[in-house]
Amino acid sequence: RKFYSLMRKNDNAAVHNAHLTKDFFQRNNVTLLDHPACSPDLNPIENIWGWMAREVYKKGHQFQTVDALSEALFTTWSNVPTSLLETLASSMPKRIFEVINKNGGATHY
Repeated sequence: RKFYSLMRKNDNAAVHNAHLTKDFFQRNNVTLLDHPACSPDLNPIENIWGWMAREVYKKGHQFQTVDALSEALFTTWSNVPTSLLETLASSMPKRIFEVINKNGGATHY
């Protein structure tokens, strides 16, 4: 979850309040959106985790060791399709629009 949490603004995690992080965003003209810390509608990484879980456990595959599972996870992470990333990135305007229209309520994402 650390991958997507770097994009959140007001959840008070130390990394998000660090001066270096804030300075980096400011220097690079990155506008941070205010949204709740737990907002899966605006965190497409959740979709990637789901895809990865389906890939890793495809056909009921089970792992005998933590090392075997770890290897499968790293291999799967390395092979996330670019098309999936592009689809999720392009869905952000629709996600934001729907969250706004639902006044922060549940969306279909």
